[in-house]
Amino acid sequence: MELKHIIKNYADFPKKGILFRDINPLLEDHKCFNFIIKKLKNRYQDMDIKYIVGIESRGFIFGSSLAKELEKGFIVVRKEGKLPGQTIKQSYNIEYGKATMEMQKDAIRENDKVIIIDDLLATGGTALAAANLIKKLKGEVMGFGFVIELTELNGRNILKNYDVHSLVKY
Repeated sequence: MELKHIIKNYADFPKKGILFRDINPLLEDHKCFNFIIKKLKNRYQDMDIKYIVGIESRGFIFGSSLAKELEKGFIVVRKEGKLPGQTIKQSYNIEYGKATMEMQKDAIRENDKVIIIDDLLATGGTALAAANLIKKLKGEVMGFGFVIELTELNGRNILKNYDVHSLVKY
């Protein structure tokens, strides 16, 4: 299935000069969605992992579905202030300032192995922040899975110490 032909493109969204890659058509078509989850499942099913970690917010869609298919637990990484209980935080640079991601402090235990899932790899800052949260809790990131990778933004370079897999590259 050629996902690139299904993804919609919107010029100048959310601001001028940005070409937005819209994954909603992939979610609307159950065959596309199932194809994506099957591809990710095939990639990770033989790995010794305990959890799938999904990055807010679209990483929740793909990550939770993958966790169900692999019969693994699912853990969320969210924007600051969205999780109850004790959390750990990781700040990182974004285009015009800083952002902070967090996860619950008791979500990962030492040596737990995880795969981190998100819809899009752009500059890699958010993905690396998620990996750093896992490392703070002494877990092990076995790799990253993305639906789309924007290669010209070189996000793969910032994740060079990890296995990075994407289904569609622009």
